[in-house]
Amino acid sequence: HAKKLIESGAAYECFCTSARLDAVRQDQEKNKLPLGYDRHCRHLSESEREVLRSRAAYEDRQPVVRFAMPLEGVAKVEDEILGLIEKNCADLPVDPVILKSDGFPTYHLAHVVDDHAMETSHVLRAQEWLPSAFLHVLMFQASGYAVPRYVHLPLILGQDGQKLSKRHGATSVKQFRADGYTPEGLVNYLALLGWSYDDSREFFTLKELEEVFSLDRLSKSPAVFDYKKLEHFNGHAIRELTLPALRTAILPSLVDAGLVSSPPTPEQDKTLEGMLPLIRERLKFLKEAPEALKFVWNRPVTWLKEDFIPKKQDAAAAVKILSEIVPLLDAAFDARNDEENEHTFRTRGEELGFKLGDFMQPLRVAVTGGRVSPPMFGTVRVLGAAETKARVEAALKFLEI
Repeated sequence: HAKKLIESGAAYECFCTSARLDAVRQDQEKNKLPLGYDRHCRHLSESEREVLRSRAAYEDRQPVVRFAMPLEGVAKVEDEILGLIEKNCADLPVDPVILKSDGFPTYHLAHVVDDHAMETSHVLRAQEWLPSAFLHVLMFQASGYAVPRYVHLPLILGQDGQKLSKRHGATSVKQFRADGYTPEGLVNYLALLGWSYDDSREFFTLKELEEVFSLDRLSKSPAVFDYKKLEHFNGHAIRELTLPALRTAILPSLVDAGLVSSPPTPEQDKTLEGMLPLIRERLKFLKEAPEALKFVWNRPVTWLKEDFIPKKQDAAAAVKILSEIVPLLDAAFDARNDEENEHTFRTRGEELGFKLGDFMQPLRVAVTGGRVSPPMFGTVRVLGAAETKARVEAALKFLEI
């Protein structure tokens, strides 16, 4: 294709050595002239080219091919977002290289030839590529190719207002995956950087995005990548996962943490199946699953004494509460549903002068090892009243030391 452009006069061979180009640049800098190629090889006669070809062949080097930019007039780019953009040809880069001396194309030639060959209809890319769009349109036109529809998308910035880069955090899909983000949450959030459906809706599945996405709703302004908002979208995406999909998503991390075997045993699977609905509402990242579930398979053996104590109470109150809870963890617990168990615990707590939250705190710490946990009655149901009772009794011994 480069040869065809040369034959049509739209491009030419450049035989300038790197030494000559360096000398030209130094002279321009010294005399405070605009930097750039001086078009030395553009107007050579054919006989002069033949001499230079022979010399280059003797020196075992190949000329580069440069695109002959228009010397006057106005270059135009029709952008789907920005509209018609014009620029004086005199202000465009001087005859850029489109084929290097090693025979490989630059991006400019590759873009034009490959996108034409693939019958590309739309080119969507960042606005930082806009300056090169004038060259690309001119090359499409010089090649006799249809110009694709250009869409220069708004840049994505960091919180500091600078172009998003590695210094702003994770930049690869692999890193986002390792950090516990879901494909659904990440795609949903990315779709809304520079695009919106309306002023209120923010959650979309990929299928829904395919149906409603349109170029006319793209923004001209840069978007800011906000990790807190991404966390919000990720949490929503996790809550939208089916339980089998959630199991598949977190199972590798549970295996890596040594909590379950690979594959899980039937007993482990049954326990995991019971816990999934309880943790799904609380996960912001998939990688939080091992920490949220480790107590299930690893019975706590030590605690922080202060964690057991409700507000404005003391250790004696925590011991009293746990002692009163032990009789409630009988066979009848497993037979009752969560609402019935909550009523039973609330009633007993109020009889002793405790609100339900204060009454449940020592139980929560005894069972899970910490003050934050999945819903307690569902957790006890999965563990079983007998296992829960054993943990409470172990906690009582710890508190009475």
